[in-house]
Amino acid sequence: MKMKFNTKEDIDTNRLERFRKERGMKNSTRRAVVVAHFLSRDRHYSVEELYQEIKRIEPGIGYSTIYRTLKLLNRCGLASQCDFADGRQRFEPCHSTKHHDHLICRKCGRIIEFKNDDIEKLQESVARRHQFQVESHQLKLFGICASCQTKTG
Repeated sequence: MKMKFNTKEDIDTNRLERFRKERGMKNSTRRAVVVAHFLSRDRHYSVEELYQEIKRIEPGIGYSTIYRTLKLLNRCGLASQCDFADGRQRFEPCHSTKHHDHLICRKCGRIIEFKNDDIEKLQESVARRHQFQVESHQLKLFGICASCQTKTG
């Protein structure tokens, strides 16, 4: 059974199918539910957060299915694992054309994605200056979001 997903247009869902077939993995209806839900949203999920959402759709799903599916998506390149220094690993869908960075609120945990071409150019310039070939990078800025500043201000 070929899985069809309602995802962002720049996510190559065939990658999962190829990855699964190369490893002789079977399709699973529950895995398909997790994948479809995860890839159709632009969110940073912990395993627990995704589990809470999915069990409303698929009540019999197990926590381990969510965990294994996120790890599978990470291994095949459809999800990236993020550490926002709060003790929980999060996963977000990988967009083939949309690199972005993160602002993370230390009070409420809000994660704001942003893209800045000047920062990207500066990083490329620094790498060239040091004759360094960048394979990947992440920029995470930690602080207090505007909403939390207002509450404590």
